[in-house]
Amino acid sequence: MSPEHDTTATSTTRRTFTTVAGGGAALALAGCLDSSVDDGSNEPMPANNNQTDDEGPGEAKAVDTDRIAADPTDLPDPVDWNEPRHHEVEMTTTEETAEIEPGVTFDYMTFDGRIPGPMVRVRQGDTVKVTLTNEESNSMPHNIDFHAVYGPGGGAEASTVNPGETAEFQFKAMYPGVHVYHCAVPNLDYHISAGMFGAILVEPKEGLPEVDRELYFGQHEIYTNADAGEEGHHSFDFGAMKDEDPTYVCLNGEAYAITGDGYGAVEVDKGERVRIFHANGGPNLISSWHGIGNVWETFYRDGAVASEPDHYVETAPVVPGSVAIAEIDTPVPGPIKLVDHALSRVARKGLLGIINVNGEPEPDIFDPEPA
Repeated sequence: MSPEHDTTATSTTRRTFTTVAGGGAALALAGCLDSSVDDGSNEPMPANNNQTDDEGPGEAKAVDTDRIAADPTDLPDPVDWNEPRHHEVEMTTTEETAEIEPGVTFDYMTFDGRIPGPMVRVRQGDTVKVTLTNEESNSMPHNIDFHAVYGPGGGAEASTVNPGETAEFQFKAMYPGVHVYHCAVPNLDYHISAGMFGAILVEPKEGLPEVDRELYFGQHEIYTNADAGEEGHHSFDFGAMKDEDPTYVCLNGEAYAITGDGYGAVEVDKGERVRIFHANGGPNLISSWHGIGNVWETFYRDGAVASEPDHYVETAPVVPGSVAIAEIDTPVPGPIKLVDHALSRVARKGLLGIINVNGEPEPDIFDPEPA
């Protein structure tokens, strides 16, 4: 199946919850960036990257989209071919205003208008042609760095485009695994924090074991000039990012998006085996990934599908710039809460997703009211 992405929004339902209120210098990374790009002429930056806006948020802005959070069920089907294929992958970078939570607006950057960006799914040995378009209405240059690429900057140098431009490059998917991709222009930490990351899955030649259902999530931090839950338009805070002190830590770009108070939990049936891809865009924090009420029965650390997986892992680190894979069983009904077990991020900064398991009770396994 082609890894091309359907960017049609799956829902425009507005949310009504409220969070608990709580509390870079331009980089030229060797081998990652084209030093000829004059980032300073295109990308607005404070005079001092440690600067913060002490005035707090201004009035909330009109939004460009009702939803920035990707649907976790929207990912390509498993590989079902046995010979190398050629894939055409087209992505568009966007800069748009949306709500982190109701009443709180923020200027995001994305691949194809969603966070995380679309999953690309190919087979080891396939050839991938990437076409990246930077929308003419954007204000900054963008590019894409695939961690699955042998080549300068993972393709970043070849794909750097100013607003209104399109670039192409091609690569052969040589090694299996699931890998992050992200924008890698100067101030790449800013672009990633604002939403520019996703995952590419290179399945091994023999494929992955069959499961009943797959889900795709992305975690990242947002650094703003106000507290979580403080209504208005939050500006980006470079000083907070340098200090690694985020306002929000989000799953799929928004606070509590994949919950009953957001766009709804993911629904699965009791007995299904579920594979979950968890991309950590960062740019800074390690995720202590945990499923409350479940366990990572099979766990591929760092997405290393060519290695033997671990089993029955309770909580696992997912470092920035990596993707983990967990497979879970669902023997009892009820909610499975996907969290970062650095739990203040859950209670106060927005990091929570829910999988609802539907079915009849199994009191031999779990009985909430024993006689």
